[in-house]
Amino acid sequence: MRLLLLRHGQTPSNVRGLVDTGVPGARLTALGERQAAAVPAALEGRRIDAIAVSTLVRTALTAAPLADRLNLAPTTYDGLREVDAGDLEMSSGHEAHQAYLSTVFAWARGDTHRRMPGGPDGATFLARFDDAVAQVVSAGGSTVVVVSHGAAIRCWAAARVAGLDVDDVEQRPLANTGAIEIDGDPASGWRLVAWSTDPLGGPTLRDDAGEDPTGEPLDA
Repeated sequence: MRLLLLRHGQTPSNVRGLVDTGVPGARLTALGERQAAAVPAALEGRRIDAIAVSTLVRTALTAAPLADRLNLAPTTYDGLREVDAGDLEMSSGHEAHQAYLSTVFAWARGDTHRRMPGGPDGATFLARFDDAVAQVVSAGGSTVVVVSHGAAIRCWAAARVAGLDVDDVEQRPLANTGAIEIDGDPASGWRLVAWSTDPLGGPTLRDDAGEDPTGEPLDA
């Protein structure tokens, strides 16, 4: 199966540099809406059998233009939501961003007993994302667009996708509506097909002014 792990469109929290992981979460900015609107054209000609979203509203809003174009009803999976920030929820600034991301990438390196301050450990996060991906695969189809979140996608991909090195993933950004394309299945494993660091609609839809804590490189 082919999965396109698509990060949601820009939110006000991305612009303000807030570690915003709670449900239902922020909606999209005007730029985020344009990013979402550009996704169908970017994927024109691709066979897409299903769309999966998380329980955070920004993923449903991002998926909506593609769902409308393809006449598909997205399926919601709680396990696809962002990494719970615990005590760092709605925090801002470089120190908070680094505390959050360093924990996430420690999990990807195998330190899954480490806990987010006031939040879950890595084993809990990876288990829920693994379960959501397994459900997506079980639902069938050859290609599925999975709309999720910056830290969740980068952590899970670094931990589970062959051909991705955690050191590289730490430093490789994932812009809003950027995507990681993978192929495989939970039993035999996943391999990297492509990584689009820019929005699928192109670099003109990127916002370099926002702090964007979950999509930025570690120590940026």
